Amino acid sequence: MSAVQYIRSLVFNATIYVVMLVYAIAFFPFALFSRDWAFRACHAWCRFVRWAAAWMVGLRTEVRGRPPTGEMIIAAKHQSFLDIILIFGAVPRGRFIMKRELMYAPLLGQYALRIGCVPVNRGKRGAAIAQMKDDVEKGRMDAGQLIIYPQGTRVAPEDKRPYKVGSGVLYEQLGQPCAPVAANVGYFWPKRGVLRRPGTAVVEFLDPIPPGLPIAEFMARLEREVETASDRLLEEAKSGGRSGA
Repeated sequence: MSAVQYIRSLVFNATIYVVMLVYAIAFFPFALFSRDWAFRACHAWCRFVRWAAAWMVGLRTEVRGRPPTGEMIIAAKHQSFLDIILIFGAVPRGRFIMKRELMYAPLLGQYALRIGCVPVNRGKRGAAIAQMKDDVEKGRMDAGQLIIYPQGTRVAPEDKRPYKVGSGVLYEQLGQPCAPVAANVGYFWPKRGVLRRPGTAVVEFLDPIPPGLPIAEFMARLEREVETASDRLLEEAKSGGRSGA
C-alpha cells in the first residue's frame, strides 16, 4: 500500500477521534438527562465515520440483511472497531456487553452506561458469566438490542478462535431470538495499525436463530453460520467484488 494511503489513514484516524470528542462534549448536557440524546450522539458519530471513511481513505461500508428493531440478542464477528460502529449504527437501541474498565474512560464510559451497556469483568470466565446474567436480568426493562461478541475479543479475518459459552448462557436466560452477524471489516480496518485499505467493508445480519434451543446446539449453529458467512465476505473483499450468497 502506498505512502499516500498511509498518510490519508493517519489523518482519517486522527479526525474521527477529534470529532468523537467534539460530539461527546457537545451532546453531553443533553445525554445526561435523556437516554435518547445519548443514542443520537452515538449514532451521529457512527454516520460521520462512515462518511469520512468513504472520501478520506476510499473505504466504503455496507450493512446487509435486516438489522433488528425489537428486543433481540446480536452475536457478532468482531474484527476491529469498525464492526462496532456499523452494527451499533444500524440498530435503534444497541447496547454492548463490555469490559468493566471502559466504564472509567472519560465521557466514553458515561455514554456507554447511559445507553445501557452491561459492564463485566473478563478475568474469570465463570464469574463473568454469572455477572452477565445478573446485570442483564436487572436491565431487562430497557428495550434494546444486546450486542455480544462470542469470541470475546477482536479476531483477525483468517484467524480462528473458539466461541465462548457466555453468549449461549445469555441466549438461554433471556429467551430471545439471536441475530448472528458476519463481517469482513478486519481486512480493511485491522485490529492493530494505522493503515485503512480502500474497498467495501461489510457487516451482514443473518437470519435470526429462534429461542429455545439447547445451549450446545445454539453455540454450534451460531459458530457455523457466522464463520461460514464471514469467510464468504472475506473472499469477496479479496476479489474486490460481491460474491454469490
